[in-house]
Amino acid sequence: MRLQKRQNDILTAVKSRGACSIAELAQEFKVSDETIRRNIKPLVCQGLIDKVHGGIVLSQNQEPEPPFERRMHEQVEEKKLISKLVAEIINDGDSIMLDTGSTTAYVARALAAHRNLSVVTNCTEIARTLAREPSNRVHICGGALRPDDWATFGSAAIDFVRQFHVNYAILSIGGVTESGSFMDYHLEEAEFSRAVIAQAKKTIVVADHSKFGNTNFIKVCDFAQIDMVVVDSQPPSAITHGFNEAGVVVINGQEQTSVEDHQRPVLTRHR
Repeated sequence: MRLQKRQNDILTAVKSRGACSIAELAQEFKVSDETIRRNIKPLVCQGLIDKVHGGIVLSQNQEPEPPFERRMHEQVEEKKLISKLVAEIINDGDSIMLDTGSTTAYVARALAAHRNLSVVTNCTEIARTLAREPSNRVHICGGALRPDDWATFGSAAIDFVRQFHVNYAILSIGGVTESGSFMDYHLEEAEFSRAVIAQAKKTIVVADHSKFGNTNFIKVCDFAQIDMVVVDSQPPSAITHGFNEAGVVVINGQEQTSVEDHQRPVLTRHR
């Protein structure tokens, strides 16, 4: 966990400065130059940073994720449709985990009429939305608070999640690849999502069509680790084939698929 935190801190540093030398990173983190070189190797392999003489720079191919507030105003109708479909899956009294994301924030709004939910989230916006219903029990993870979306991350958030076992994990993602992976923008988000998946009986990924084919991110997990995807439109054929091969149930809002068409036992996956 210490290594993962250092890698995330290195990535944060290079994003804020544009470039960092190996020497200054070693001094900042009080480790050797060789340790820093080992730490940055996976970041280079993932295409997040580029090595230059004596240091690192942010990869020219790395697209930054838009700010949370801006994302809340993008693909709005698609996110509302996805959220409505998710709300049909979740029953009163269910236990759920939600990660931070604009789509999961819309899911929380769609769950406003539900009662007696047990909720675990690292997003203060989601917590505030679902805590308005007095019958819900809402637990928010501790950890370092990220200013963009007011979400918590780090080892404290992951340790907190591991205390719970829930019926459903509901995850937003940054990309869905044709090679069979779900992707995200930040190491800390991918680490948190993987921890959530491990604590849920069933995992639902929510993604609008703009996520199909996006590959320039960090891998969260393979298709086979997910039970269901809820999307606003039919994914490309290669991605659809990958879902079918992995046994992932697809709820496609464009086809107005009813959740009742999918028997719940199909969603159960042994982990």
